[in-house]
Amino acid sequence: MEGEEDKESCIYLSGNSLGLQPRRTAERISSHLSAWASKGVTGHFRAHDDSNLPPFVNLDDVAAEKMAALVGAAQDEVAVMETLTANLHILMASFYRPTKERYKIIIEGGAFPSDHFAVESHIRHHDLDIRDAMVLIEPIDGESPNISTSHVFSIIDKHASSAALILLPGIQYYTGQCFDIKRITARAHSHGIISGWDLAHAVGNVDMELHNWDVDFAVWCNYKYVNAGPGAIAALFVHEKHSSVDTGALGDNREGFRPRLSGWWGSDKATRFEMDNRFVPITGAAGFQLGNPSVLAITALLASLEIFSFTSMASIRAQSMALTGYLEDLLLATSQEEPYKIITPSSRFERGAQLSLLLKPGLLVGVMKYLEDSGVVVDERKPDVIRVAPVPLYNSFCDVWDFVHIFKEACQATQKGHLGHDAEATMIQGKRKKGWSQIM
Repeated sequence: MEGEEDKESCIYLSGNSLGLQPRRTAERISSHLSAWASKGVTGHFRAHDDSNLPPFVNLDDVAAEKMAALVGAAQDEVAVMETLTANLHILMASFYRPTKERYKIIIEGGAFPSDHFAVESHIRHHDLDIRDAMVLIEPIDGESPNISTSHVFSIIDKHASSAALILLPGIQYYTGQCFDIKRITARAHSHGIISGWDLAHAVGNVDMELHNWDVDFAVWCNYKYVNAGPGAIAALFVHEKHSSVDTGALGDNREGFRPRLSGWWGSDKATRFEMDNRFVPITGAAGFQLGNPSVLAITALLASLEIFSFTSMASIRAQSMALTGYLEDLLLATSQEEPYKIITPSSRFERGAQLSLLLKPGLLVGVMKYLEDSGVVVDERKPDVIRVAPVPLYNSFCDVWDFVHIFKEACQATQKGHLGHDAEATMIQGKRKKGWSQIM
């Protein structure tokens, strides 16, 4: 939003699309730019006494350690690198190894397009027929877009002998449904099927235990609930059982590690700069890295991860459940039929921060215009869905209260054909907002 007046107030409930900037981000990036300017290439290996940043060459390790706490993983099971889709391709190249008997990939029919494209491309890469090799899980209830765990089980069981991989979202981007990662992974493993997860809408949103749940691999971006900035550097998880390195086998000229796409940043740090063209991967997820990651991007990520380190995902999740539960209560508290319904599961354990609201046909444009004029930022998914996500790190119960008040006015005004609104009645505009300024 532009203009000085727009800086005064805003109800921002779109952290599921792009998280807000931590106040410390600018300071951390300034410190990095200063270190780069003063030290140049020597900054890769020198300690930076004028900032809290480690040498450039070690920054990805520091970020991986802090990131691991958000997903319930050991430090060496996480690598900060690339983008979500690039990481998905990298890991599918290693984990999707179809045979004549096992070649199918199970994916939800409403998967985020990039996931769908990635799955299609790997199937085509192996000269397989998408119509046969890609199994789509579709909702069975015509009244709900959500997919029950029992239905996922039925698809896994049906294709148990021919499926090689199942790829699902931790939280569905459109509906906000939270999938049961632990149980679905266990069911897939009982049939010898690899379990992979897209955690774009789950990381920083819900607490997870990827290691204990025995997840094979996962990928995610960091610009939503993790607040690392537009197009931020992403991350991946590889369970430790898949990332060991047998140095004895390597010494005998045998492959002593899981097949993968390899790059020099994934090679052993002790020999990385010897340039002998002999790839010995780092043990752990870091061994799947390709090129030198952006230190500038990791610095922005670390600024946000520092804030997460002040608390715990369990505490964040508890506050999130309270906020989103309050949002749901207010939306449902009405004596008349409203022109919307909540399509996100009502159980707090089957959703994260987001509620998706399905409007009656034809209302979306008018409602969104009214919200924008009232200083409310939410996310739309055409033709009829508004996604609302109160984020516990920076949203308040006042934000939720104000949003519902304005949203219901927006629905009423749009139904009556009035796209404008009474400014005096609706200039709440988040003046009671709680923001990053209060959490450092």
